[in-house]
Amino acid sequence: MKNNLLIITIFLAGCTPLAQSSLNSSSNPKTLQLKDLTYEPEIRTVVIRPAFDDRQSYLQPAVTSIGDQNLLLEFDDLRNQRDTYYATIIHCNYNWTRSNLMDLDFLGDFNEFPVNEFEFSVDTHIPYVHYSLRLPPVKLPGNYVVAVYRGTDKNDIILTKRFLVFDTRVSFENERNLIGAGAVASMNQQLNFTVNYKHLEIINPLESVKVAIRQNRRWDNVATDLKPSFVREIEKQLEYRFFESEKMFKGGNEFRFFDMRSLNNPGRNVASVNRNVKPYEVFIERDKSRQTEAYSQLPDFNGGFIPANLDYPDDAFTNYAYVNFTLAAPQPYPGNVYVTGEFNYWNMDDENRMEYDSARGEYRSRILLKQGWYDYQYVLQSTTHPPYYLEGSHFQTENMYEVLVYYRPFQPQADLLIGYLRLERNPR
Repeated sequence: MKNNLLIITIFLAGCTPLAQSSLNSSSNPKTLQLKDLTYEPEIRTVVIRPAFDDRQSYLQPAVTSIGDQNLLLEFDDLRNQRDTYYATIIHCNYNWTRSNLMDLDFLGDFNEFPVNEFEFSVDTHIPYVHYSLRLPPVKLPGNYVVAVYRGTDKNDIILTKRFLVFDTRVSFENERNLIGAGAVASMNQQLNFTVNYKHLEIINPLESVKVAIRQNRRWDNVATDLKPSFVREIEKQLEYRFFESEKMFKGGNEFRFFDMRSLNNPGRNVASVNRNVKPYEVFIERDKSRQTEAYSQLPDFNGGFIPANLDYPDDAFTNYAYVNFTLAAPQPYPGNVYVTGEFNYWNMDDENRMEYDSARGEYRSRILLKQGWYDYQYVLQSTTHPPYYLEGSHFQTENMYEVLVYYRPFQPQADLLIGYLRLERNPR
């Protein structure tokens, strides 16, 4: 009997479930937001990726063509028992406002999809359930949001995640950069391209065609409703050239990174791991501002992350750990400092806002993350300094850009994604 109690005690000490958050209620309502967001702290590591059995698919954008829809939604629920979840699909306009389309306009089935694929974690410090759902095919190209909710209560939302479905109704011509020398050239990256719409009858393309560009799969820095520099209606071409610095993207810097795929043998940029507590405490090497440093070519994943576990052969054994970031700063900066990346959907909130320690002269942040390889950066939210102040910005930085072309026809009265172009700047 005593031996059994000892075994149970050891088991409970090794598996520490998080305290559950309150569910949706009149006193604590959840508000649907059409962005990448989790609505409960137990919902973690939300990803939409191509449904390939390849770790590199985690670095691909949540984008698919109308004729080859193969996106997979994945997320973890840090509770030790399975819950009942359903997903619904929402069509959005180019600016991510909800469109006026009815569900049957863009779906062939009833808009309620059970999340039936799940797997329990095994012997992890925090027990969790890993869920996955193959996103249903849609009939129209455009911006979409998948919202997952609990049980039959569509107001009890646990997550929302954006994805894109495009059609190839237009073609592109990518021009060489025409940027000159000087301070503007040293920090910015210019994109020049032409959109050909020879197979579409578009009246007044200046109003009915919208173009957006985003950098490194991010929605926090997307440039929307860009106007063409030249309109050639006879040739059916829209030419985009951006010469003004405010219409260029900051090159930014190569991302910082750390390798937490193994907690037994930590990888690059991991200073130490405290294994005396569970979950483990992981400490990243102390960082400093790169604002005055010259450009240095470093390998990165453009801000992405890859969940992975080198300690055990099965993904079900992948652990969560508290990751501690420190940023040296003799004095506090004028504003809030955040540690961001695709791992937190580029959002800036209380969890990733860093606290300043005047005694140590550094900023600190502690975030619960799944084992894997992570890119990250420090963002300064200030009225006097740019967001990239702590990282610097260089035209040599390797970045990935996506050009999105939307068209609103007479029917249906919604913005359709009729063109998609991926551009690499300074590819390695």
